[in-house]
Amino acid sequence: MEWLNYHHLLYFHVTAREGSIARASSILRLAQPTISAQLKALEDQLGAKLFARSGRGLVLTETGRTAYQYAQEIFSLGRELQDSLAGRPVSRPLRLAVGVSELVPKLLAYRILAPAQRAIPELQLVCRENRMEILLQELAQSHLDLILSDAPLPPGFPVRAFNHHLGTSTLSVFAAPPLARRLRKNFPASLNKAPFLFPLAGSILRRNLDQWFNANELSPVIAGEFQDSALLKVFAQAGVGAFASPTALREDIQSRYQVHCLGELPGLSETYYAISLERRVKHPAVVTICATAREELFG
Repeated sequence: MEWLNYHHLLYFHVTAREGSIARASSILRLAQPTISAQLKALEDQLGAKLFARSGRGLVLTETGRTAYQYAQEIFSLGRELQDSLAGRPVSRPLRLAVGVSELVPKLLAYRILAPAQRAIPELQLVCRENRMEILLQELAQSHLDLILSDAPLPPGFPVRAFNHHLGTSTLSVFAAPPLARRLRKNFPASLNKAPFLFPLAGSILRRNLDQWFNANELSPVIAGEFQDSALLKVFAQAGVGAFASPTALREDIQSRYQVHCLGELPGLSETYYAISLERRVKHPAVVTICATAREELFG
């Protein structure tokens, strides 16, 4: 049987939390070469690198992030054990680990998740944004309770998981006031030759927009392509171009980015899903998320 050296794990946990061996050395009151040697021993035992260099500091690798999550759980349980044996009250917060597809608008993810924190004040929410294939791997390994996605679970996924339909929203076009005034007349025909900000090629939203523009014989000028939806909106706020976003977020988008809504794109919509390993969701936070999204956000 292989045994995990918990001294090594402690040194790793402190180093990861502090971001450098030097700071961990100061906290642990150990020489830097000693900590470096213990970290190397842990990496050898686990068979993978836990850190990568970033300037003068360290960043966690994919394996390192997984190890750090487990280390946090282990040392949190250790503190609870001490509190329990000492007669001090022990209360574990309800934890919800959510993976957010990088293609889901940040504002939409917030609107979907926020009701759970309002309903369960002690909820400990952990959000990770990544590519869908990475998030599905983490879900399969039970590192995530839920994934928010703009697409259902792909066919052929080797783990039994389930799509929970959250809702569908039409898409509207937004632009900074000067550009909005120019494009409002004859919308949406006015989008022809107009500067437009697109999500990156390959995303569902980009494919849908391209198909819609082609079907309506409109050719907007590509003023920018963005992976990050929040960054796209910042450029739109500066007047670089118009953009499409879920109509369900219209009031939030107009208020936060000082842009105007030109109107909906007829026949175009986006559907959003929560993906979990449970056919029937039982986690109280997930129940709240699904119900509120269906009844209030997309209702």
